[in-house]
Amino acid sequence: MSATRTATAHWEGDLFTGSGQVTLESSGNGTFDVSWPARTEEPGGKTSPEELIAAAHSACYNMAFSNILNKAGTPPTTLDTTAAVTFVPGTGITEIKLSTVGSVPGISAEDFQARAEEAKDNCPVSQALKAVPSITIEARLAD
Repeated sequence: MSATRTATAHWEGDLFTGSGQVTLESSGNGTFDVSWPARTEEPGGKTSPEELIAAAHSACYNMAFSNILNKAGTPPTTLDTTAAVTFVPGTGITEIKLSTVGSVPGISAEDFQARAEEAKDNCPVSQALKAVPSITIEARLAD
């Protein structure tokens, strides 16, 4: 079964002084303002393509990781993942750092790390972002 999701974007003005909005059409969860300064300086209450990619990557990663852990017989209680996407003007997205903390009964730290790497390499968003020069994962079990 396949699924298609849709978002739309509207922009007014030039790159540096213009602004726009991104709307999550499929879910209807909202419209978010975007601008060049929000992308390259402080967000100022606006989002950026990189923040949206970070949201997609962290959500996809958690889904893939939870599935991998479950298939290994160690389903997670919780997974909390942050994705930090670095954008360099004139170059593009240069790095994505994933950081995850999991509560997973019955797993060793080594197995947790190995499964975390597997999820990083195989989640669909990671696969879609293979052109990014560096995607890393820092994984640790919750205390």
